Amino acid sequence: MSTPLELAYPFTGHWLVQNSPANRVPSHGTHAFATSYAIDFVPVRANGRSAPVTLATLVRPEPAQRFPGFGRPVLAPIDAVVVATHDGEPDHEAYRGVPSIGYMLTQGRRAAAGWQGLAGNHVLLEVGGGWVVALCHLKRGSLQVAVGQAVRTGQVVAGCGNSGNSTEPHLHLQVIDRLDVAHAQPVPMTFGGVLPRNGEVVRA
Repeated sequence: MSTPLELAYPFTGHWLVQNSPANRVPSHGTHAFATSYAIDFVPVRANGRSAPVTLATLVRPEPAQRFPGFGRPVLAPIDAVVVATHDGEPDHEAYRGVPSIGYMLTQGRRAAAGWQGLAGNHVLLEVGGGWVVALCHLKRGSLQVAVGQAVRTGQVVAGCGNSGNSTEPHLHLQVIDRLDVAHAQPVPMTFGGVLPRNGEVVRA
């Protein structure tokens, strides 16, 4: 296993940690596309909750705009250079309850479309040693950086969205050892020297 890359949290406010390698590896149940150590961060309100659950939300999809973190700023977690971006994928509806079952059954179709079908709108940041930090599921039209641009830790790069393989607005973060995602190896990461377990992270 590679030496972990030390990152800053790529957000402010209240977020939930989900699918963390502190809980299991591979964190997303697969080693495909070097996601073994990937983490999902879900934006929530100050009370630690996402959009309210009602009977309607359990039986039909919901607009992504209904969720508190949709469009919330996503920050560069490290000083880096932008080496790839992708925009233009739609922010589709969110799926909880029964609708999430049908959505998960279509995951194979998105996986067959490759990295772009899974990541949706995304930004790839290259750091020293050729390691690449991927920020995925970004809001369409929210990218504020371009390929070749140097970014500093804490700089806004885009907004949180619901593009690609996503059931509700969140940020998928992973580190890989090269730009070619299909042939990359996963790189572990830590935040302040700690790998966060599932639970709430608050960053002022």
